[in-house]
Amino acid sequence: MHGIGSFSGALSRRLVDSLYVEVLVLADEARSYFDEHGDRDRESLEPMERVGFSCESLKVTTRLMHVIAWLLTQRAVHRGELSAADLADHRHRLGDPVESDMDLVARLPFAAARLVEASQEFHERISRLEKRMLGEVDDAYATSDAAAAALGPARALMHRLESAF
Repeated sequence: MHGIGSFSGALSRRLVDSLYVEVLVLADEARSYFDEHGDRDRESLEPMERVGFSCESLKVTTRLMHVIAWLLTQRAVHRGELSAADLADHRHRLGDPVESDMDLVARLPFAAARLVEASQEFHERISRLEKRMLGEVDDAYATSDAAAAALGPARALMHRLESAF
């Protein structure tokens, strides 16, 4: 099990920066679709599905904004504006995911459904990373970490990275 400081250093900074760029690209795709192309797709839906479409677009935005805020918090730690211990405070946590109605999502246009699923997957990845950083992993991770460590430091590091995502 690893503590909050386990992911500090250059790798973590690069990882945070990479994830930040990735989430900004996804947020821009979502903005572009829902602001421009989504209107046409929305109009082709039944009235209740139109409402659902609008709700799902807000959920996508909410998920992505939670991730962006979390990543900005990580950057603040790297810059020394927050301490690593501050990350455990509920104000700096990722927060619970906003659940989508997957039956509705299945009836949405392909582009909208893809953005819903991509935002959910991204939020889940960041949630796993946060839990890992805060040491909130189950014993299966701890056991497999020990087994990986027995194979050598490089394999242990690879295992930690793979299990974080």
